[in-house]
Amino acid sequence: MKTILNKLGILILALGITLGITSCKAVDNANNKQKGTVIGATGGAILGAIIGNNVGEGGNGELGAVIGGVVGGTAGVLIGNKMDKQAQKIEEEIPGAKVERIDDGIVVTFDENSGVYFDTEKYNINSISQEALNKLASVFKEFQDTNILVVGHTDSVGSEDYNMILSKNRAYAVTNFLTSKGLSSERFTTNWFGESQPMHNNSTATGRAQNRRVNVAILPNQTMIDDAQNQAGY
Repeated sequence: MKTILNKLGILILALGITLGITSCKAVDNANNKQKGTVIGATGGAILGAIIGNNVGEGGNGELGAVIGGVVGGTAGVLIGNKMDKQAQKIEEEIPGAKVERIDDGIVVTFDENSGVYFDTEKYNINSISQEALNKLASVFKEFQDTNILVVGHTDSVGSEDYNMILSKNRAYAVTNFLTSKGLSSERFTTNWFGESQPMHNNSTATGRAQNRRVNVAILPNQTMIDDAQNQAGY
C-alpha cells in the first residue's frame, strides 16, 4: 500500500508540474510530445529542427544515435520540467537566440541575427559571439545533467568541399570555446553538413544569412534519465 501511495504521490506531483510549467516562449510552444510524455517516439523532431526537411536522407544515423528516443510516462514529465527550466534560462540570457523545446531536448539556433555568428569565410569566435557563448556556458554549468550536440552549416556560396570544411571549423570553434570554459568534453558531440542541409532559400540574401548557422541541441544524459525513472518508481 505504501508503494502504491508513493507512486500516486509522484503522479500527482508530475501533474502539478505539467500544469505549472513556466511561460517562456519555447515552453509555450511545446506540445505533449515535446514534453516527453509520448512513449516510443524517436528524436526525429530534433533532427528536423537541426537539418530541416532532409531528415531521413543518408548520413543522419550518427545524429539519431546521439539524440536517442523520448522517455515516456511520469519520468518523461519530470525530465520535461527540467528541460523547460533550462530553455527558459537560455531565452533569458541570450534573447536573440531561437530556442525550441522539442521532444526531451532543446534546440538553439544561432545565425547572423541571433547572438553567435561568424564573419565572412571566417570561423574564429568574434567578441559578440563570445559574449553569447559565455552566457550559454554558464547555463550548461548550472544544468549539468545534459549532453550537447553542436552542428555547423553554411549557405551555398562557394564550393561544396570548401563549405563542408568551413562548417566543420565553425562547429568545432563553438565546441572548443565552450569546453575551454570548463565544460567536460565528454558532454559534446560535434557534427557538420556544409551547404547540404539548408532550411531557408539560398537564392536570397536573407535566406543565405539564416543558413549560415550553428545549431546546439541539448539532451538529457543518462544520469538525468536514471534520476527521473527512480523518482517515478520504475
